[in-house]
Amino acid sequence: MLMWIQSLDRLLRGESTRLPALRAGKLEVPAWGFLVLINLLGAIYGICMGLFAVTPGGSGHAMQIVAAAVKTPALFLLTLMVTFPSLYVFNALVGSSILLPSVWRLLIASLAVMLSILSSLGTVVAFFSFTTTSYPFMILLNVAVFSIAGLLGLSFLLQTLHRLSSVDTAFPEIVLPSDAEGEKSGPLHKPGEQILAPQVKVIFRIWVFVFGLVGAQMSWILRPFIGHPGQPFTWFRHTESNFFQAVFHAVLALFSK
Repeated sequence: MLMWIQSLDRLLRGESTRLPALRAGKLEVPAWGFLVLINLLGAIYGICMGLFAVTPGGSGHAMQIVAAAVKTPALFLLTLMVTFPSLYVFNALVGSSILLPSVWRLLIASLAVMLSILSSLGTVVAFFSFTTTSYPFMILLNVAVFSIAGLLGLSFLLQTLHRLSSVDTAFPEIVLPSDAEGEKSGPLHKPGEQILAPQVKVIFRIWVFVFGLVGAQMSWILRPFIGHPGQPFTWFRHTESNFFQAVFHAVLALFSK
């Protein structure tokens, strides 16, 4: 476990995504170990999110904490399962030589980054859970936190894809200026030269949009995460409407009071 945490720390610091570390054309991370950490980090955030249920403004059902702890990592892993084939096909379409195992490790690493960010914001969500009784506000707060974690995680994905595509194993002596020996750069830092063609960037950005769309609707399918005040506890609710309509109604409810 300690070794996995240290690997995640190196990933967050950018040590695992600098060009010298990618010379073999693959991202070296303990994928299965990261899956364990993804579940643990997701459960931590889920607990913080579910705490609203036991506050005066919540539903009053402590089981909502357990449900949120289980469903938060499930949300990300199910979204990964749905979107993984499309990323691999997109990657092949642009002529990339990145192989299936490397694409898999990259996606797992991206989820680990997302969940690290998400869990780090868990205390903020827990703080607001005990200092507000507004259910619509808590919905929008969690949407904002998930959006921040998702955007940063997907930014990591795009930048690492960029770096992997920049690696030419036939010329190992080539080093881009931004990754020169000894230079410190984070995983979201752009390489100094724009290697990817514009159409390649467009294709990968389309996939990022698909991932976000699937993730948003997946969260709607797995609801409730917080627990509606006045309604009995349930693991899942009937499918109706969609995520975006629910957010719109939450905004209206928040500002109509």
